[in-house]
Amino acid sequence: MSAKKKPAKQQQNQDSKPTTILLVRHGENDWVGKHKLAGWTPGVHLNKHGKKQAASAGERLAKSPVKVDTIYASPLERTMETAEIIAGYLNVSINKHKGIGEVEYGEWTGQAIKKLAKLPSWSVVQFYPSNARFPQGESLYEMQARGVQQINQLVEKHPGQTLLLVSHADVIKSVVAHYLGMHLDLFQRLVISPASITTIVFTFMRPMVYTVNDTSHLPPAPKKKKKKKKSNQKKSEKSKN
Repeated sequence: MSAKKKPAKQQQNQDSKPTTILLVRHGENDWVGKHKLAGWTPGVHLNKHGKKQAASAGERLAKSPVKVDTIYASPLERTMETAEIIAGYLNVSINKHKGIGEVEYGEWTGQAIKKLAKLPSWSVVQFYPSNARFPQGESLYEMQARGVQQINQLVEKHPGQTLLLVSHADVIKSVVAHYLGMHLDLFQRLVISPASITTIVFTFMRPMVYTVNDTSHLPPAPKKKKKKKKSNQKKSEKSKN
């Protein structure tokens, strides 16, 4: 007795090429050292080291046997600049995509981390993020749902292709947590460094997380300049001779 043939649509899905999503965080920006929450603040650009990080990511991806078909980037300056530098190595187009943009921090935008860390709601963000909402802004649960929805839509729109998404740390951490099956309350355990590469492959059966926070291509961080210690001793007077 002959085996039953699988429906044509199911067979097509099984045989189809998976879609690969490469998640890249923007490079280091000029707010480093300010210890403030940049969020959607306009005019936050990559610093010198951030540009080097983006170039290293571009070099790495250009040498990869997996070729990127297109780039989607959060519309903020630091993400667009990262995407543009990488695109220079890959010769692919860039699409602005607000759906993978930074968390809407509301009233916390631009505020000093030291000040925010004293608020009771800061602990909620760190230890109970699924219940955290930023004043006049977005909840972390909404941010995760938004990110996952946008990625799922892009996977459906670009079957069998490789997409590079340039986004932000919390967005990337939250979607990685989702595809790993982690609860959002654990997402702060994940680390996503500037210009790191995270790879998720979407097969017809399930998403497969191949790498998280790959930083092997990045240049070493610049050495911090040592502050000269002010001597309390007075300089000896020159001899009058």
